[in-house]
Amino acid sequence: MDPHSSAQDVHRCDLCETAIVHSYCDFCHVNLCKPCIIDHILDEYDKHKIVPFQKRRSTLIHSKCETHPHRKCEFQCKDYNNMLVCSSCMASKQHKGHNFVEVTEVYKTKKDDIKKDTKELENHISPTYEEIAFDLENQLASLDGGYEKLETSMSNQGEQWHREIDFIVNKMKTEISKIKVKHKELLQKHLNEIKQIQSLIKETLHALRKIEESTEVSPIIEYSSKIREFSKLPPKVKVSLPTFIPKPIDREKLSIWFGHITPLSTATEENILSQNQPYTPNRELLDEPELVATIQTGYRNLCSVTCVNEDMIWTSGMSANIKCLDIKGSTLDTIFTKSGIWPNDIAVDSDGNLLYSDRGTRTVYKIKRSQTEELVRLQGWRLYNLCVTSTGDLLVTMYSDNQTESKVVRYSGSKLKQTIQFDDEGKPLYSGNCFMKYITENRNHDICVADYKADAVVVVNQDGKLRWRYTAHPSVNKNKPFQPRGITTDSKSRILTADSDNHSIHILDQNGPFLRYIDNCYLEDPFGLCVDNNGNLFVCELYKGNVKKFKY
Repeated sequence: MDPHSSAQDVHRCDLCETAIVHSYCDFCHVNLCKPCIIDHILDEYDKHKIVPFQKRRSTLIHSKCETHPHRKCEFQCKDYNNMLVCSSCMASKQHKGHNFVEVTEVYKTKKDDIKKDTKELENHISPTYEEIAFDLENQLASLDGGYEKLETSMSNQGEQWHREIDFIVNKMKTEISKIKVKHKELLQKHLNEIKQIQSLIKETLHALRKIEESTEVSPIIEYSSKIREFSKLPPKVKVSLPTFIPKPIDREKLSIWFGHITPLSTATEENILSQNQPYTPNRELLDEPELVATIQTGYRNLCSVTCVNEDMIWTSGMSANIKCLDIKGSTLDTIFTKSGIWPNDIAVDSDGNLLYSDRGTRTVYKIKRSQTEELVRLQGWRLYNLCVTSTGDLLVTMYSDNQTESKVVRYSGSKLKQTIQFDDEGKPLYSGNCFMKYITENRNHDICVADYKADAVVVVNQDGKLRWRYTAHPSVNKNKPFQPRGITTDSKSRILTADSDNHSIHILDQNGPFLRYIDNCYLEDPFGLCVDNNGNLFVCELYKGNVKKFKY
């Protein structure tokens, strides 16, 4: 290890290489001890600048002017491509009438910019990349386990099929055994009848031989022939064996019945780094959700809530008015529906404009600068729930007039862009006999629907392909069927859905696994849900008419 360059050694003079440094030449960039200072400044060069060692590199080093080598470039010409110039250049014809700024001012501004960039990189950008890398590393680490679970699931399905086939085979064998018993009884019955006739014939032959040898007149005269009776042969019995008719194996149908593997779904979400928000680490779920506020809305039946920000929300219930409230419950604004009937749902777009679905007019309206605009009007279908996507599209759940079909429709403005109704096998994705379908978009662009009548959360990707279904997590504490109501997602792509009848909220991973419940004593009849940008959860209590704000 070099004792003069080691970070663990004291700084030494660059000239004598032995004495402890005392000063520094800010022009030559050398360390100097006291004795060497004089030797350094007595050379023929007159530009030395000696400063205390602690203040080294505090003097600006200006570049030399290419036109006037004896001059330093201490100014910047704003009218000539921000060229660095000296005082002689400023007086030249080339720069006549130009605007100049001192290099020291530009230097200070750039220094501040560099400090800001350094702080931004250290405190914001770099940790964000670390989090992204950490998430990818976790995905890679769990990859083998995930695929092992898939293979185990398929093996379990195969074993289940084998058990079912064995059950069917054993059932058919039992049925054959019963048929065999009947077959045997039938043949035995006819055999017994034949043997009984054979016995009578034998007895008759024996009697005839006696009469034949006898000389008595009376038995011979009284003899009556039984040939006609015995000549009436019994029907010949032929009982056929049952046959087994195997159905041909249709591998394609077998594959469909056995199950199918969803295609690899790769979704990239726009990862925007906000310069106005500080970096926040990966939020973990709290052991116990914290009730932050209770907002009294005045509704008797409160159905929907949507966040403008953490201190302002829009709410609607079974009433024709839609209220904008602050965190204390004060009414900031009130909108009335066109039809005078309570709205099915409300939403807020990226510009903060209110949207609502009017069940009376079958129309989605936008409130912009106190003016009402008509976005979508339906015919033959009735709309229900709304969701504004990250790209500004509008997702609407709707059902047919005869309540036999349901679907999700994507609109870009007023233009129909996509319809999601059936899976790859042509089967309906959503129940058709109920209008209650609650919808939200996840950060990975999945479309999540809480299907009340199907007792399930149905998740499809942005192309409308089924990813998974969730039909409740078994729990001894949940005694009533899972019938999800409101649904929302948070910044970590977790899905939250309201289980109103069980007074709880289910939190799910973006890929379907159940994570945990929110079911403490603070919550009654949860219905509509939303999460703000700071991760706060707002929950409608249907019958109490309160909105409760939680940290979870």
